[in-house]
Amino acid sequence: MDQLAALLDGPRARGAFLLRSILDPPWSLRIQDEAPLSVTALVRGEAWIVLDGGQPVRMRPGEVAINRGPEPYMVADDPGTEPQIVIHPGQHCTTLDGESLYQAMDLGIRTWGNNPDGETVLLTGTYNLEGEVSRRLLEALPPLIVRPGDPVISLLGAEIVKDEPGQEAVLDRLLDLLLIAVLRGHFATHEAPGWYRAMSDPVVGKAMRMLHNNPAHPWTVAVLAAEVGVSRASLARRFTDLVGEPPMSFLTDWRLALAADLLREPDATIGSVARKVGYGSPFALSAAFKRVRGVSPQEHRAGAAK
Repeated sequence: MDQLAALLDGPRARGAFLLRSILDPPWSLRIQDEAPLSVTALVRGEAWIVLDGGQPVRMRPGEVAINRGPEPYMVADDPGTEPQIVIHPGQHCTTLDGESLYQAMDLGIRTWGNNPDGETVLLTGTYNLEGEVSRRLLEALPPLIVRPGDPVISLLGAEIVKDEPGQEAVLDRLLDLLLIAVLRGHFATHEAPGWYRAMSDPVVGKAMRMLHNNPAHPWTVAVLAAEVGVSRASLARRFTDLVGEPPMSFLTDWRLALAADLLREPDATIGSVARKVGYGSPFALSAAFKRVRGVSPQEHRAGAAK
């Protein structure tokens, strides 16, 4: 597993909310669902994305917008169109006065809108769960990315209206594919975070994959350096220069991020989580968790359950 794949495992679509919207102008959606990551693809027509306090950004057919939440934003046929519909948490859609629009705008399988033959077709996917593993990725993203997304958009558009065995899994994977394609394009043309640039390094990239794939191994810089075929000093220097932190700090952050997500699982014990992420005892995990995150594993679990 490489770094991008590992970080995407947090927001990876699993039964994600997916919807096709067919709309005739004038239309304007106020999105305040507080989702950590949303994907909007324009199949046909015209659309604008307006972040609160930001400048309008035009979308063209075949383009995809990635919105990093939870801040609200607007999607409309024109920046001047006043919001008519509000999307609340849980994807509950209402008028500005709070009247439900679920039945009134239902157009069939995963399809919604004000006209079945409308000028504009949008595909929307929402990643509703934000795990600690995905934090490093989300922190590297700007509030809004707009980039080309075809041909994945065409595939997703064809599949979103089907209701066949395994359809949910097909849609989840297509949504993931669309997200990864857009993120790759973005990082290729913009300032990418150190961990992303480091993936292509033959030494550091290999070391990062080893840490990700086997966090429970008793790693030291010397052991890791031997595995990738360089000296301890060379690996420590090269890793820190490219990633921005030493190998063991990177490993600690990765282990504790995994632990934080595993602790959300109802049947997980601190002991079982400790073993999975490379700590020899519940006490060792608790001490590291408290030192780095400022709360105990029990306090983290209680906070996540609220």
